[in-house]
Amino acid sequence: MNSLYHEIELPGITIPGNIFLAPIAGFSDAPFRSISTKLGADMCFTEMVSCDGIIREGEKTIALMNPAENEKFLAIQVFTSDPEIAKESMQTVLEYNPSVIDLNCGCPVPKVIKNGAGSALMKDTVRLGEVVKAMNEGIAAAGKNIPVSVKIRSGWDSGSLNFLEAAETAVESGASMVSLHPRTRVQGYSGKADWTLIKILKENITVPVIGSGDLFSPEDAYNMISSTRCDGVMFSRGSLGNPWIFSMTRELLTIGTVPPPPRENEKIRTALEHLELAVQLHGEQRACREMKKHLCSYIKGSSGAASLRNRIVHASSFEEYRSILSLY
Repeated sequence: MNSLYHEIELPGITIPGNIFLAPIAGFSDAPFRSISTKLGADMCFTEMVSCDGIIREGEKTIALMNPAENEKFLAIQVFTSDPEIAKESMQTVLEYNPSVIDLNCGCPVPKVIKNGAGSALMKDTVRLGEVVKAMNEGIAAAGKNIPVSVKIRSGWDSGSLNFLEAAETAVESGASMVSLHPRTRVQGYSGKADWTLIKILKENITVPVIGSGDLFSPEDAYNMISSTRCDGVMFSRGSLGNPWIFSMTRELLTIGTVPPPPRENEKIRTALEHLELAVQLHGEQRACREMKKHLCSYIKGSSGAASLRNRIVHASSFEEYRSILSLY
């Protein structure tokens, strides 16, 4: 049982466990990563960061890389299709002391793929390899030894499942870890993730393989690792409103039992702590606007959630939120 939960060895660093928070656009900012770290995530990934924005020194772009105070292991995820820009951006990325720098090769959003980045790189594995190589060159030029990883999809569509080619190219170009979300770009987040592809990937490459896709419970993570023999798991949508999934998964992987889910009052306390962290980072107005989606996730499935959600949606200040949640 203990072998299911273990360290991940990468060049120059040992990550203490194999349960990660995925890069989630609009969600995995520093406050949520802080909460996830506190509740058991071994490493968290930032929202994806534009290499072009880094070079232009865009304030909002740069801010995405700020670590939370309690983060000891941080993966900064970047996206670009330009090797030179990738190389140049590394110097700034390294200033934020990442444990890992990850290249996004899976984002299906049109504004990302229209520039050849994200999952568009699944259609151009030669370019994918060039970007990975350039990232490593930029890191080496700065005198650092930080591992580069990639996050890929199974392919562009069902007729081009080239995840193995993409992963092999990335590893040959210097990637030290590969995360696979086994859906195609055309699928987006619909349909079912094909975990058998994770198993195939693990059997064919030598670097650690992290599985993602349809992980909504500790049991899902256990089943993914058991059936695919992947080296670790990456929670995405399954962690929203439920950061306890990290510690619960660790307990299942280490001793074989799943602890009871958090009580309602613990959910509320954590939601308020999350809100306070967001206010400290973003200021009250922005935090209260952006936290609506998080707070609605925390109360999902609770008794009276519908009426409470309606009040949350219309609240606009920290005190309003605190009053609503405390009363609940």
